[in-house]
Amino acid sequence: MKAFVRDERGVSVMEYAILAGIVAVALGAIAGSFSSNIQSWFTDLNSRVSSAKTSATNGS
Repeated sequence: MKAFVRDERGVSVMEYAILAGIVAVALGAIAGSFSSNIQSWFTDLNSRVSSAKTSATNGS
């Protein structure tokens, strides 16, 4: 039991898990703040592709 208590290999794994959690929360916050900008960008892209498709179909 003493060897198990003294073993610190699991501590490193726990530190990496906490760090990964912090990074995931930070990325989620960043994505949330830019979500409207990303949505408008994709909407604009969709309208441009639809417009190009309509022009190509009517031009043939």
